[in-house]
Amino acid sequence: MDLAINNSSSRELLQAQVHVWNHILKFINSMALKCAIQLGIPDIIHNHGQPITLSNLISRLNVHPSKSRFIYRLMRILVQSGFFVKHNDVHQEVVYSLTPSSELLLNDQPLKMTPFLLLLLDPMLIAPLHLLGSWFRKHGSTPFEMTYDMSFFDLGAHEPRFGSMFDEAMVADSELVSRVVIKECQGVFEGLNSIVDVGGGRGTMAFAIANAFPHIKCTVLDLPHVIDNLKGTNNLDFVVGDMFEKIPPANAILLKWILHDWNDEESVKILKRCREAISISKSDRGKVIIIDIVVTVDNKEMNNRATETQLLWDMLMMVNLTGRERTEKEWEKLFVAAGFTYYKISHTLGVRSLIEVYL
Repeated sequence: MDLAINNSSSRELLQAQVHVWNHILKFINSMALKCAIQLGIPDIIHNHGQPITLSNLISRLNVHPSKSRFIYRLMRILVQSGFFVKHNDVHQEVVYSLTPSSELLLNDQPLKMTPFLLLLLDPMLIAPLHLLGSWFRKHGSTPFEMTYDMSFFDLGAHEPRFGSMFDEAMVADSELVSRVVIKECQGVFEGLNSIVDVGGGRGTMAFAIANAFPHIKCTVLDLPHVIDNLKGTNNLDFVVGDMFEKIPPANAILLKWILHDWNDEESVKILKRCREAISISKSDRGKVIIIDIVVTVDNKEMNNRATETQLLWDMLMMVNLTGRERTEKEWEKLFVAAGFTYYKISHTLGVRSLIEVYL
């Protein structure tokens, strides 16, 4: 059987080669961006107050003099990746400015994504990816457990540096998501008197909801090592507990980026605990509010980049945890199995969606 490539033109052959090369080398984009963060380049440009020349940028960097001539090459790939803009000033000297993406990587940016970058590109999360091929050939839970002989969350509890990085990444994400949810999805909170943020970590999301809706009693449920020594406010409490065992009763249960960590059986168990908590509250408007990815591979309205992001997250779940990113039909199957009757989805959170699930 002749391979199609044997009948390809030289142009097609070379295009295929470039495609393979670009895919192989994509990790360099990530590491170049991490390097720029470690050097503080976005903050230097921001603090300069205007586009900065290459020579001025180099003078403010803490790099060895023998390495200063390489900064242009680092900036060149990051310009290509869309993190900086390069143009010429009135003196025809090359200058650099930030883009909306690099603005999310500033240290004083309240919606910064730097903690996520540092977590996902840390060697501890890169190492399990090298075992993906071996994992497919062997019996085992995840490549992460093959690497560390313990689960993702167990390592977070036993390794303070890793646990702290994870918590900081979740806080950073909740800062951004809570701002969008409260601004664009206020109707979700109408008629609620109480809400439990399950696995809410340090309470970033719950604090935002409590401040925006003072009449809602907010509770954060998480494990002891996560919320020990955290203090609440007038309408926010922290409660130690296990979401697989019991969830405090409330009008609404919030699951922000929780269920994608767990397999279907585990997710149904969590949803059943949510259902029990809502039933106990005896609220006519009782519901579960889920913020998570709804995979839209077959949705032509979703652009290719967003779909790729969703599928990359799915691979990350497969490598590090027992969970997955789910299509709407896969979500519906969980809701029915947990005893819920109907749901509605709002695609208002970028690659993620807001799902309201009702008794």
